[in-house]
Amino acid sequence: MDETDAQIIPLGHTVIADYVKSLTGAPGVYRMLDAQARVLYVGKARNLKARVSSYARLSGHSGRILRMISETATMMFLTTKTETEALLLEQNLIKQLKPKYNVLLRDDKSFPNILVTNHPFPMIKKHRGAKKEKGHYYGPFASAGAVTRSLAQLQRVFLLRNCSDSEFEGRTRPCLQYQIKRCAGPCVGKVTADEYREHVRDAERYLSGRSTDLQEKLAADMQAASDEMEFEKAAALRDRIKALTQVQSTQGINPRGTAEADVIALHMDKGQACVQVFFIRANQNWGNRDFYPRVGSEEIEASEVLEAFIGQFYDGKEPPRLLLLSHPIENTDLMADALSEKAERKVEILLPKRGEKAELIEFALRNAQQSLARKSAETATQAKLLKGLAEAFDLPKTPQRIEVYDNSHIQGAHAVGGMIVAGPDGFMKNHYRKFNIKGDDLTPGDDFGMMKEVLERRFKRLIKEDPLKKEGLWPDLLLIDGGIGQVSAVRAIMDKMGVSDIPMVGVAKGVDRDAGKEEFYRTGKPPFALRHNDPVLYFIQRMRDEAHRFAIGTHRAKRSKAISATPLDDVPGIGATRKRALLTHFGSAKAVSRAALADLKAVDGISDTIAETIYDYFHEKG
Repeated sequence: MDETDAQIIPLGHTVIADYVKSLTGAPGVYRMLDAQARVLYVGKARNLKARVSSYARLSGHSGRILRMISETATMMFLTTKTETEALLLEQNLIKQLKPKYNVLLRDDKSFPNILVTNHPFPMIKKHRGAKKEKGHYYGPFASAGAVTRSLAQLQRVFLLRNCSDSEFEGRTRPCLQYQIKRCAGPCVGKVTADEYREHVRDAERYLSGRSTDLQEKLAADMQAASDEMEFEKAAALRDRIKALTQVQSTQGINPRGTAEADVIALHMDKGQACVQVFFIRANQNWGNRDFYPRVGSEEIEASEVLEAFIGQFYDGKEPPRLLLLSHPIENTDLMADALSEKAERKVEILLPKRGEKAELIEFALRNAQQSLARKSAETATQAKLLKGLAEAFDLPKTPQRIEVYDNSHIQGAHAVGGMIVAGPDGFMKNHYRKFNIKGDDLTPGDDFGMMKEVLERRFKRLIKEDPLKKEGLWPDLLLIDGGIGQVSAVRAIMDKMGVSDIPMVGVAKGVDRDAGKEEFYRTGKPPFALRHNDPVLYFIQRMRDEAHRFAIGTHRAKRSKAISATPLDDVPGIGATRKRALLTHFGSAKAVSRAALADLKAVDGISDTIAETIYDYFHEKG
């Protein structure tokens, strides 16, 4: 950059000072952008003019804020009616734009629930996502594993079915679940409708936190059955009480005075942060989950990290009635108002100092400390492996992003490509990509052609979206499954696209195709092997196996979908619900295609217009 350019581009604080002149005192959200229009930071303000003017000062800033100001080339503003609206908008924009200088929650998956369906004989099952299906939902649970364990316990205690409605309606003999005493057998009349409804009510009492009342009720029912000399029934109730007691004893923390809360504890160390969240529902511990938000600086305060985490964590989730925090946040009342507005009921935020709630925080904080220590140890080990990889392959720098590719098909059918990514934090699963192989001119089983299509699609998109390689999405190393032939072919593909500066290594199975005897190939260099017990070799094997697992899983899913496909999938206006109704009514897609118009109109959920569409579709096709 010459001196003329330096004069044209003003310093960050000067840019900000120019914006301050035209700002009002309204609440709103501001964005700071660099010279390439990339968002550096998103912030909220009760008074935009006052908040933004603070950045125009030349002193009084931390190193992190000074770096952010120096990179600022332009700003954007959006006013809101209230500061609460500004807070909600701020967290939404942070999640969308992922600014460089904001605290960022990187793992934001939805949490599963338990659903008791709306059916004469309800089933109990795991549910994730939007609550569109009718029934009673209980949750959230911390993980799919926590739900699976809870479902197994509930089935053992309450004998509720877990089969689909179509399986339930089609059974003529009891299934294995009945044989091993995990289901009451309502499908074949082993229990009456009234008895089964009582089982469901008991399960819902338990999930609602009324387990003590439930045990007293079961004990009274057992005594009554015994008095009436119904010893088989009494024995069954005794087994249910025993199972329920066992479930309660394995749940760990079950607070008596806290019916519904999320316990949120933060631990920070050397620029790293771990947030531990415990889900307390119905006076029961429904699991815990740890999160590692991107902090980016040791200078940042715990209050800012925790407030940013809460705002982003509940952006797409319903908050509970109570949040228990390990640290104070900057805008407690504002955050409580924002969450209450989202939940359409009061949400309270507390910082407990004594009693049961303080013990919950202490327990969560201890878990956060231990989780961050384990994470730090794993990160240190991963850093050593990445450094060892750079030394083994003579790379110009330690790789921060490694991409591994694999294909999967059966004689060319349902071909897919898979890309997995590894970096300083291990496998980066949110960066994995699958590619449905589309090439119509490919010879079945042409692995070279498949790899060419995958790489071209991957890197043409990268060239378009991040030509300056500033977003951290370009790989530092490509691992290719194969020998010198595959490496040479990939190099030719990359050179043709003008991407010739990315190191690549071929991994061949070596002698007898045994793990541990791999040979490594690079263009223009002789093949070599690592010693049998080298940790870097194990690391490469793990990456290759993960790529193979991901590609195989993607292929199986595609093949399974193709096998279950029917001609109804191509009929306009036919979704999953109508397809199910038609198949249930007629028994097969072939029968649907032959059905008369009057018969189609007789199907529940099929309107006259849709019936005519279905009839015309099959009859026009002959």
